[in-house]
Amino acid sequence: MRTVSDHLANLIEIPSVSSMSNRDVIDYAKDTLLSAAWNLREKTYVDANGVEKVNLLASPKDENIADADVDLAFFCHTDTVPFAADWADALVPIFKDGIIYGCGSCDVKGFLACLLTAIESTENFKSGVRIVLTSDEEIGCIGASNLMAENVIRPRRAVIGEPTSLQPSRAGKGYCLAEVTVTGQEAHSAHPGEGRSAIYGAARLITAIEEYAAQLANTRNALFSPPFTSLNVGIIQGGTAKNIVAGECKFQLEWRPLPGPSPDALLDILRLAADQRRETDPSFTYEVKILRRQPGFETRADASLVAELCALAKRESTSIPFGSEASLLSSVAEEVVVFGPGDMRTAHSSRECVPVKELEEAVSILRALMSRKVDSL
Repeated sequence: MRTVSDHLANLIEIPSVSSMSNRDVIDYAKDTLLSAAWNLREKTYVDANGVEKVNLLASPKDENIADADVDLAFFCHTDTVPFAADWADALVPIFKDGIIYGCGSCDVKGFLACLLTAIESTENFKSGVRIVLTSDEEIGCIGASNLMAENVIRPRRAVIGEPTSLQPSRAGKGYCLAEVTVTGQEAHSAHPGEGRSAIYGAARLITAIEEYAAQLANTRNALFSPPFTSLNVGIIQGGTAKNIVAGECKFQLEWRPLPGPSPDALLDILRLAADQRRETDPSFTYEVKILRRQPGFETRADASLVAELCALAKRESTSIPFGSEASLLSSVAEEVVVFGPGDMRTAHSSRECVPVKELEEAVSILRALMSRKVDSL
């Protein structure tokens, strides 16, 4: 039987950035699941670039894989972000001082390795257990969104695999992204009065958004750091030449809303800021395109899944500051917890790693959650 380290090393060696098909990772998982006599169901689609993507649902041998209403589902995405060209060993698992390094080692091939190892070493599973492997999480949770839209899985409780250093995370901020386009009028820079700078207009709008957004800090949740909805303008592009008044300027506005309030609160702030601009410049025009709209989630501290995971992991519950599939599942499941080995602060970089000790501990915890009889840790 392969160890969890063996599984992770094999998975790291399989390239699976979101621009590629995740078929090879799915096939690797299928080999283990079929050996354990699990039932499998594939849901495939072709992405905008014509690339095949695969979602995989799996159930123990005595379960009907077609049943959508289940008690406990473990979700794990199978794609990774692109890795830098100078990270020569990205797909080479490196073992050093009890830690495994490699692309996807903690986000989240480590969790997948733990799931596969737990399944191989468990004989009697609780009823209503499912494994759900998804595609394209890193570019908008597309695979999980497709499964929700097709209504093929409706778990009462869900564990979402993400690196949390084995702390059960019962809450998370949402993730929203909008592209704002400000339109001006091009003119030669020697005659600025004949044009209207979209860059100036965008700059003033951004400043007004920042001022209005200070209101968001008044709504707080102590589970998070920072404890309020945060925002960021990460990309701004405009103009065509140094001596031309810019006719168009685009910027991307990102915000991470607290669970509870509408994720669209910042859109209201954007409209207020735009109305303020029109008061001084009636010709001001802009357009907003929503690229992502993911709400936050929060599960009760006394929920059964939170209590069980905290007891098994011997850690208190916490929250996550990053987006995940939990936001989608919270609209279906009664209880959602994000959990897994590794620290997200190492992910998406050449520092990505996961401690072997955490992998082994996670296997024991997952076995206890899956097993008909809870194992002692």
